[in-house]
Amino acid sequence: MPRQLLDQELGTLFRDMLAMGALVDRAIFKAGEALVNRDMALAEEVVKDDTAVNEARWRLEEECYRLLATQQPMATDLRTVGSVLSTVTDIERIGDHAAGIARIVLRMTDRPALEAASLIPQMFQKCREDLRLALEAFYRRDERTARWVCAEDDQIDALYKRVFNELLLVMMRDPASIDQATYLVWVAHKLERIHDRVTNIGRRAVFMITGQMADLSA
Repeated sequence: MPRQLLDQELGTLFRDMLAMGALVDRAIFKAGEALVNRDMALAEEVVKDDTAVNEARWRLEEECYRLLATQQPMATDLRTVGSVLSTVTDIERIGDHAAGIARIVLRMTDRPALEAASLIPQMFQKCREDLRLALEAFYRRDERTARWVCAEDDQIDALYKRVFNELLLVMMRDPASIDQATYLVWVAHKLERIHDRVTNIGRRAVFMITGQMADLSA
């Protein structure tokens, strides 16, 4: 019976973590839509909804500590709970970055998008895809997919460098574009940081599965 109860508790913990991940995935999507469409109402919604992400983190942490206190997991189970504790922090920070992008959009008003920033939507899509894969790998204990997500961080880094260089050229050629181009650089940087957190989730999944922690982003 204790083993069955622990498995049930861990299953609930995982499902709650996935639900939190879905909130953050939605926030990234809305932030991207707000940027592309200069939708200020949607940007404000992302900022407001970040409170729900924060609250989900605290609830999950409480669940973890309660499980540690009442079930006293050992070995692999203890590593699993610790990995969830670490992962929910990364998920919450991803939500913070999505809200940060929305705040940037609110500062951009209705200026038109720059062609040089055409790779930014690709960064949004990549971050969302890899976040979902990382969380699924965590839930299913899929080491291969978790390692693949970590290796994909180089692709986001390369996209960020391209966006940065292209926007730098725009600013050099047209000083009037400096404000908007700077905002877009900030957006790209936050997306790069989002994927760093996604990589952390993949790395933590590998640790949970294997007991080995390593730099898997290269």
